[in-house]
Amino acid sequence: MVEVFMDRIDDQEMAVIESKCKSETPMESSLMECSPTEDLLPVNEKLSPIQEFYHGQSIFITGGTGFMGKLLIEKLLRTCSGLASIYLLVRPKKGKDVHQRTEEIFDDVLFERLKDEQPKFRHQIVAIAGDCSQPNLGISSQDRATLIREVSIVFHIAATVRFDEKLKLAVPINVRSTRDVLNLCKEIPNLKSFVHVSTAYANCPQSTIEEKFYDAPMDSDKLIALIECVEDKLAEDITPQLLGKWPNTYTFTKAVAENVIRKQAGDMPIGIFRPAIVISTYQEPIRGWIDNLYGPTGVAAGAGTGLLRSIHCDGSVSANVVPADLTINALIACAWDISNIRLNNNSHSDIPIYNYVSRDNPITYNDLKELSEKYGFDFPSNKAIWYYSFRNTKHRLIHLFFVYFCHLFPALLVDTATVCMGKQPRLLKVYKKIHKFMDVLNYFSTQEWIFTNDRLHAMITKFTSYDRKNFDCDIRNLNWEVYFETYLRGIRVYLIKDPLDTLPQARVRWQRLYWCHQALKLILAYIVMRISWSAISMLFKFFDINM
Repeated sequence: MVEVFMDRIDDQEMAVIESKCKSETPMESSLMECSPTEDLLPVNEKLSPIQEFYHGQSIFITGGTGFMGKLLIEKLLRTCSGLASIYLLVRPKKGKDVHQRTEEIFDDVLFERLKDEQPKFRHQIVAIAGDCSQPNLGISSQDRATLIREVSIVFHIAATVRFDEKLKLAVPINVRSTRDVLNLCKEIPNLKSFVHVSTAYANCPQSTIEEKFYDAPMDSDKLIALIECVEDKLAEDITPQLLGKWPNTYTFTKAVAENVIRKQAGDMPIGIFRPAIVISTYQEPIRGWIDNLYGPTGVAAGAGTGLLRSIHCDGSVSANVVPADLTINALIACAWDISNIRLNNNSHSDIPIYNYVSRDNPITYNDLKELSEKYGFDFPSNKAIWYYSFRNTKHRLIHLFFVYFCHLFPALLVDTATVCMGKQPRLLKVYKKIHKFMDVLNYFSTQEWIFTNDRLHAMITKFTSYDRKNFDCDIRNLNWEVYFETYLRGIRVYLIKDPLDTLPQARVRWQRLYWCHQALKLILAYIVMRISWSAISMLFKFFDINM
């Protein structure tokens, strides 16, 4: 799945996409339209409470190169212009040093609005070389001293979000790095707030998930020590026993990481933010922006390109998806709220936990499918290989029938023809990845949880009218119909890398695929009728002979 949709385009094609995103045509401007923030405060008016909290502060962010990290950086720089600095933990990758990778972050179209409104923002960014998979975050003693001296607010977002990641990698990144960031924060004398980003599904064995701690599957120190001392093969062999009731290594390690906070936080101004399934942006800075294929986004992309035709899913359960920009607004506000809670409680208080979920404005998987289909037909991709034919299949046996008949059998035919032409077969390998992707989603798409979010509601009631607009995170304000108008377009432009100027060709291709699809159904129906007729004829002959 990832290889099919995430192929990078060259600079020239990216320039075309960005120029289209800036165009004034109604179709494309609706994708780029943003809600205004710069006119929320009257001229010479004092800063709003949240803006005042961030004014003059230096922030340390782990995971700043990821999906949520980039959105957090953009939002903070654009709406809290009084920030001193943002320190980003960046690791060298693929022969590029931290400075090159930092520059690449701001090449994204996501930052175009920021560049227009705050053109001098770049001097506020400081790259810190490090790696969350290494002890003590892989930070040099000099950089560590800088962070301790300068930083007052910390966001720990970094994580490996692959559900099936090996524990030898998931534990250092998701668990040990949490302990390392916490130890760093203990040395920061001016710490105002530390937010650890977890997940709403960290405690998924529970049917009801409240904004509180639950018993961890394993003690964090023991897990870290175990994984550090065993060989890779042994770690893989004992993984099923370690996971217990947890469905994958991601939720397991996130639950253990919360245990790190619970055990070692002491009286620090610290809190935990648990977002649900985060999908593309709703309004800002760009409508429909997304850069990953996780969860329902990968399903929508696969269905829209004709690759995915069935998923094992109970369509009646809530999808629990939340837009990325509202999620980031809630995250920013949580840091402010955590600080206030500590300031207003001189004695040690409970560690605040915020569940950011869609319970107040629910959407089922059937709703998600229908809206994706409704708006996806308006913006077909020029890279589609077949016409849309997708369903949520509640019963696993029926789903397996579709997998073999609609996925594997056609892939086998195509790959056989490919081999006969002297080319390398690919489709069966692609479906192997798709089915692996679907298998890790089954646990979440076939059952439902009850979440509480009272603390999140209580935080929103503390907002001023300016902050309600500037940092809107009330999911009750979300219109799903409006959201899905740009969600599918965003997938097309930002993930499939199919610019909007190919729409005329794509619609012609889509029409051809439609008639091919109908013709194939007629052929299959004819074959089934012939086989059925032959079977019935044989039965009649059998009875005639015996009578």
